[in-house]
This record gives sequence, C-alpha cells and structure tokens, in this order.
Amino acid sequence: MLARIADVAVHRRRLVLAGAVLLFLVAGGLGGDVAQRLSTGGFEDPSSESYRADQLLLDRFDAGVPNLVLLVTAPEQPGSGAPAVDAPDVAAQGLALTEAVADLPVVTDVVSYWSIGSQAPLRSEDGTHALVVGRILGSTDQMQERVADIRPQIEAAAGDLDVEITGFAEGFRQAATQIEHDLLRAELIAIPITLVLLLFVFRGVIAAALPLAVGALTVVSTFLVLRLLNEVTEVSVFALNLTTAMGLGLSIDYALFVVNRFREELGHGHEPWTAVVRTVRTAGRTVAFSAGTVAASLLALLVFPVAFLKSFAYAGVAVATLAGLFSVVVLPAMLAALGPRVNALPLRLRRRPERPEEEGFWYRIASRVMARPVGIATAVVAVLVVAGLPFLGIELGLPDDRVLPKSAPARAAADVIREEFASNEAGASSIVATDVGDTSSPEVRAAIDAYARELSRIEGAERVDAITGIYVGGEQVLDGETAAAVAPEVVERFQSPDSMYVSVVPDHEPNSPRGEVFVQDVREVDAPYDVLVTGQAAQLVDSKAALFDRLPLALLIVAGITFVLLFLLFGSIVVPLKALLLNVLSLSATFGAMVWIFQDGHGAGLLDFIPTGTVDASTPILMFCVAFGLSMDYEVFLLSRIKEEHDAGADDRRAVALGLERTGRIVTAAAVLIAVVFVAFATSEVTFVKLFGTGLALAVLMDAFVIRGTLVPAFMRLAGGANWWAPAPLQRFHERFGVREHVELDTPTPQAAEPTDDLVLVEAPPVPARPVRSRPLVAAGRTPPWEREDAPVS
Repeated sequence: MLARIADVAVHRRRLVLAGAVLLFLVAGGLGGDVAQRLSTGGFEDPSSESYRADQLLLDRFDAGVPNLVLLVTAPEQPGSGAPAVDAPDVAAQGLALTEAVADLPVVTDVVSYWSIGSQAPLRSEDGTHALVVGRILGSTDQMQERVADIRPQIEAAAGDLDVEITGFAEGFRQAATQIEHDLLRAELIAIPITLVLLLFVFRGVIAAALPLAVGALTVVSTFLVLRLLNEVTEVSVFALNLTTAMGLGLSIDYALFVVNRFREELGHGHEPWTAVVRTVRTAGRTVAFSAGTVAASLLALLVFPVAFLKSFAYAGVAVATLAGLFSVVVLPAMLAALGPRVNALPLRLRRRPERPEEEGFWYRIASRVMARPVGIATAVVAVLVVAGLPFLGIELGLPDDRVLPKSAPARAAADVIREEFASNEAGASSIVATDVGDTSSPEVRAAIDAYARELSRIEGAERVDAITGIYVGGEQVLDGETAAAVAPEVVERFQSPDSMYVSVVPDHEPNSPRGEVFVQDVREVDAPYDVLVTGQAAQLVDSKAALFDRLPLALLIVAGITFVLLFLLFGSIVVPLKALLLNVLSLSATFGAMVWIFQDGHGAGLLDFIPTGTVDASTPILMFCVAFGLSMDYEVFLLSRIKEEHDAGADDRRAVALGLERTGRIVTAAAVLIAVVFVAFATSEVTFVKLFGTGLALAVLMDAFVIRGTLVPAFMRLAGGANWWAPAPLQRFHERFGVREHVELDTPTPQAAEPTDDLVLVEAPPVPARPVRSRPLVAAGRTPPWEREDAPVS
C-alpha cells in the first residue's frame, strides 16, 4: 500500500500538488466562515430528565428556563431616602422597559421588579439595581442571534436607566465571539514561533516551510469537513480550538518525521525519487500508524450523548486522518518536486562536533536511569502520584458566563447579580407535570398549593412561583387570584388545560456543588404527580450522570484499541500494558495540576483568570482522549527503535539507550513544537480553552521528558527480556497478522553523496526492506535509479 502511495507521489506529483492547491482553495472558500455556522450549545444529554422537561415546557407552555437577564442601574436620587429603583420616575421608566421587552416578538415570560414588586427579590440589597428577566425563543444559536438583534431596541427603551444584558444567551454569544478572536490571536502567536523553531531544527527555509504548508492544508480541510457535518448534525463551535491546535501540531510533528527522513536519504546518496519511496515506506508507515492511533483515541468521545464532546470527536478524527494522509501523500509529492532543493536557503549555523552515540545526552540519561532503575522509578512515580492527588477533589461544573474574562460585559453584570442580589432568577429550577387534570379545579389547585409550600421549605429556596401564588419559607405570600390581578405575568405562564409547572428560585449559584445538592432535594420532594425537573443545576447533575455512565466504556475503548495496536506492532503484551500504565500516571499528574491551578486558583493571577471552584465537566474527558493519543506518538517512535536495536542483537541495556538516543532529538523537537501550539491557545480569554491549552501542553512535555527520560528506560530495564513476551498463541497470531513497523530497505550506497551540512535530526538509519517496483519516470534508454546495481533486489 505504501509503495503504491509513494509511486503516486513520485509519478503523479504535479497532479497531487494541483489537487492539494485546489482542495485548499475550495476548503478555504466553503469552510472559511465555519465559526459563524457552528453551534455554541450541545452541553445537554437529549435523553436526560432536564432535557425532556425543557421540551415539555416548550411544547405545553411555550416557556422555558430564563436566558435573558437585564441588570438595570438607576440614576442617583440626591436627598431621597427611598431606594433609587423605587423613585417614581425610575419606576415609570422600569415598567416601560419591562413592557417594551415583553412586546418583542422573540421574547416571552418577561417579569421585572417593577411588574411584580417586593413579592420577588429582583432588587439589589442597596436598592441601586433591579432586574428584568425573560426568555428569548429559539435554539441556542437563534438565541445568540436574537439577543444581538434586540440590543438596540432594549437600549432605546431604557431611557435614563443604565442597562446591561447578561444571561445564558448573551453570555454564550460573547463567549463564541471571544473564541473566534482568540483563535486568530493563537494562530498569530503559534505560527511565527513555530516557524522560527522549525528554522532552527531544519536549518533551512524551504524545509521549515513544508510542515506549515501541510498544517494549513489540514486545518482548512477540517473546517470544510466540520461545515459539511454541521448540515446533518450539531457541531460545537468550540471544536475549532481542537481543529487548529491539533491540525498545526500533528501536521508539524508528522512533517518533521517525513522531511527529516527524506533529507537523511538524500544525505546517503539516493536519487530524489528513490529517497521519496524509502521515506514513505519508513517514516510514512510510522506517521500512518500514529495518525490511526490518535484518531482511534478520539473515537471514544462518540460514546457520550453530549453533542459538545461528539463535536471534538468529529474534529479530532478528521484532523488526525487528514494530517496523516497529507503527510504521506501531498508532502512526499512536494519532496519529489523539490528534490535536493529541499535544502535550499540554508541557515549557516555552526554545527556541534560529531560525537559517538555513547556520549549523547539521551544515551547518558538512559544509562544512568538503568543503573538505578528501582530507586529512580520509585521516586518519579511517587512525585507523579503526589502531583495527581488534587484530582481526587475535583468539582465538575458546566460553562456559564464565568468562562469569560471579568472585564466582559456579560460576566461583569452577572457578577453584580451574584454579589448584590438575594436570589438567582436565571438559575431557577422548573418542575413540570402533565396529565394533572383540570388546573382550575379546587382539588388540583389544593395539590399544587401543598406541593409549592413544601418546595419553598427546601434549604436554598428563595421563592416558589406557581399558578396558585407565590411562596416563601413554606408560606403563601401572595395567592393566585391576587397575583393574577397584581402581577399577571407571574401566574399566566403556569396555566395549561391539563399540565402545570412550578418555578423554584434559588438563593445561590446553581452551577456549583451547592446547586447539585439543591436540585437533588427538589427531586426528592413528594409530588402529587409524575414530575420532571430542569434548570441549570438539573442540567449539571444530568450532564455529569451522562458523562460518568459512559466513561467506563470510553476508557475501555481507548485502552483496548491502544493495546491491540501496540500488540500488532510489537508482538508483546508487556509493552502495551507498560504504555497504558505510564500514560495513566502521566495524565493523572497533569489532571492534578489542572485542578490545583484552575479549580483551586493557584497561579490564577499569572494565567489571568478568575477561579470558580469547579472545572468544566467535559474538559478532563476531552483532554484524556487527546493527550492519550498524542502520547502514543512518542511511545511508538521510541519503542520501535528500541525493538529494532534489540532484534539487531543489542543487549537490553544498549538497545534501550540507543533507542532513546536515536529518537531523542526528533521527539524532543516534536514535543516542543506541539507544546508551543497548545501554549498559544492557552492565551485564550475563555477559561476552559485556557485550561485545554495549558493542560495539553503540560501533558505533552511531561510525556516527552519525564516519562520518556526516566520511567520508560527504568521499566524496560526491570522487565529485561520479558518486554517482548507474549503467550504462544498470541505469538503465532502476531507472526501471521502483526504489523511490521520497520520494513527492510537496502543499505546506503557506497557512492553516497556528500552529507547535508544542515541536517540536524536523525530518525533512523536505513535498514533493508522489500523492493518497490515503480513505473519509470525517466527518459527512454536510461536506467532508472531503482533498477541500478545499488538498488533493492527484487
């Protein structure tokens, strides 16, 4: 298969390159505006209780959880002893604003302090602020469009009042806009730094530009894939962060291996076409395997019923597949077209004198570790376990306005509400029941009245609104008839011929551990009918349940696929088990650090964010799948070289030391480059994007340096010859179906060309392989390079 791909890359290089350019233009044209088309929702499980309750509220009452909150600040009232919001002119303007918002065709369920008065705590404690609460109709995406459209009308109706818009709709509109800006900034940061590092690694302008070209093609093509998928299913806009970060990172990693191997083959004196064939069949094989491993790890995200996580699976699988495909098809075509010109425009940097491999940095590190494997492994494992301990105290939450920087208008307004208001109107829990009978009958109203009284007694319940009235602390403070006359907005929304719902307003932040306890208490109250509970706290509880229920299956898929692929590659069951164990240690330490930083707030000033005491529930799962797949890159490159040295006759110690030395520089360069990309995305103003970038950068660097430099050689030394053991039946299976990472190639030609001066990375020396027959691309009568005496023998 790889031989045929190499043949196409050589003989159809113009066609391949023309197709790549055409794909880039089409994908850029069709997928360039993908950020405006993707969803900012998708955090709920469609089968959950809260989601079903939301649908009932919409179908039976044309109602739902409030998503529009106006923070109204009254002008100062000099000499007045009454609260500012109660001044006659302010009250008149506030009521006019309420009516104007209620008249908007896309807004419903509008109430305010001025429409229902002191029966609801919609006034700040100092009386300078008041709230107008409502719900914008439509899907999550429609909400964001509509909240932007109605802003001018709200500002025009405010008069002398200062109005700030917040709530779910406006918060996530600002988050989506911020992420779009952050993506552009991250690219402007990552690409120049990456180019400089590539220039240092390759010491040539042309060679350094190739990985970026592959990265750009991968990212733009994935944008097109996501836009097409969005036509048939919900795709989250937040997946664009993974697309750009992994698209650049993986493409640079893969191109690094391929370009470096091609230059090595040229340095051994091979003709360009032969060098391309040999490159595709060695580095290309490794790249294809790595891309498959990363894609397989991200496939596990599809088991979760949350569109947010599924979107990352779509993006991740597309990115890994396209990065691998372009690196073994388009990039070799570029190399075939360039030939020796890949070394053009060199940077004349002084080279270090050549040293024996036994004196190399990574060889010496491995030797020292293997001299004391038990002590070093014990110390490193202990450090990783201690670093992972904070993860045991993780508190999961859902994204809300607090993912925004404190300076964002929606976040600033919400912070004022949290600090100065006794209740959280936008965090109300709604309880809906169907088939309750005639809601106007005395029996039904008596049952609803008793249920509402009991709900208002729950600790943390500020107020309960129902068709029968308003309740506080187990007492009815306003009966239904009076409420209908004084504040019809409060009770009219609860009326339906045979259904009812009740609203429970909390006095705390719903997206918190306290909010989870509160909604569990609400669900445990004996109800006269079968009820469904929704609201922000209920959505948090249901989302966590959906994630935890599917988590074992996702972990089994990741571990199972990784184990099978590594067994097929190495024919051992010890190596896959070791790889899984080391990955768990590395990721647990990473997650512990993320909890310590982002949940507990250590270093919040340095990273410029405000901790909320929780971590987004989806992010650890996403980080696990991404980091697990990426760590397999370095594991495969290192273990395959160790296995090669072992099979060539080196003893266990020397095989490990040589493997680490010969992959050390290229893996180090790859890890640093992909970490730079993730760090660039950690500059985002949106907290969970910052968490994602910081966590993955730390995971990559920890795996490439700590795990590879200490635990891998220590464990390999302790296992000795057992590293490559498998039961006899599995050995026979591997002999028949196993994947051979290293194909046999011919040895370097005795008439090798002068080595490339600026070659600084070495992936692997050429080793014998199966011959490759290609259709000659030479003039008639000439002997093709691959048919000369120094070519592979058929």
